[in-house]
Amino acid sequence: MKPTAACPHPWHPAPRPGLSPLQRAWLQQPGALTAGLRRLGPLTLQVRREAVLALPAGWAEEIGRPAGSAIWWREILMCIEGQPAVQACSFTPRRASLGVWKAMRGLGSHPLADILYEDARITRSGFRFGRLRVRPASGAWVAAQPGDAVQARHSVFVRQGEPLLVAEYFLPGFWPLARGTAATRPRGRFPRFGCG
Repeated sequence: MKPTAACPHPWHPAPRPGLSPLQRAWLQQPGALTAGLRRLGPLTLQVRREAVLALPAGWAEEIGRPAGSAIWWREILMCIEGQPAVQACSFTPRRASLGVWKAMRGLGSHPLADILYEDARITRSGFRFGRLRVRPASGAWVAAQPGDAVQARHSVFVRQGEPLLVAEYFLPGFWPLARGTAATRPRGRFPRFGCG
């Protein structure tokens, strides 16, 4: 996904009205999201992109850094039982990715949670919430159709004054899994997305 495609306008301090209790519960779940996802079934994680990019204006407002400054961007896809469930992106100023947050460059297929919840020096902001609509031919979202809604949340972790923003996007196929109503699917139905 492009960073601009992953940034709802605007973000809100509370989930949108009209969401189901299940949606609100997942969007507001504290702690590591991966821990909650593992309770739903076998979880796999695929790194889809890691790169140095320019910080878009929308994200600059959320992280408190100048638009256009260099960031280290990481994008992943998490699948449950072979079903694309959650996409996520994280980024920090490039300089911080070589210093305070250098561990995020070496995670590979391990979740970011592995470096976020064991260090008492790391603080976390409250969540902010948004919604995106899948656009035709955007290519940003896995296993989603044009017009589908993607519910999103983000928070900012800070260590030694350096921010690391983590945004998580609940794909349409996640909600049947969370309700326990997803049809049984053979593993490997989505091999092109790394969910096999």
